[in-house]
Amino acid sequence: MITGIAHVTVYVLNQDEALDFYQNKMGFEVGMDVTVEGGFRWLTVRVPSAPALELVLAEPKEGPMFSKDAAEKIRGLIEDGAFGVGVFETQDCQKTYDELVAKGVEFMQPPTEQFYGIEAMGTDNSGNWFSLTQQTS
Repeated sequence: MITGIAHVTVYVLNQDEALDFYQNKMGFEVGMDVTVEGGFRWLTVRVPSAPALELVLAEPKEGPMFSKDAAEKIRGLIEDGAFGVGVFETQDCQKTYDELVAKGVEFMQPPTEQFYGIEAMGTDNSGNWFSLTQQTS
């Protein structure tokens, strides 16, 4: 029986740049950062107050998981902004939005009232979109 979700993969264009973004702009902490034989890097970040769920910052490269063609296609989709990271929760969407904008995080939608709460839509440094949401119901 499945009892939870521990990791969610976020495909990024460059792991070092993604780590800098998630750690220094978004306030995440490193979960694991290990490079194994063959050069595969297992890099995870997590929200300090919710360490049970980690984002795997994965750079698509030719290797055991992807053919060269598949890795190139995934990189193209990342560049096109085709992937979403998910929903990041906050107690105060406007305040968090202002803090993130001051750190250089780009948003395509400022905090806006929705039927489920207040939501801003942003992108990480690879172009993956995310929702910053304050639940109000």
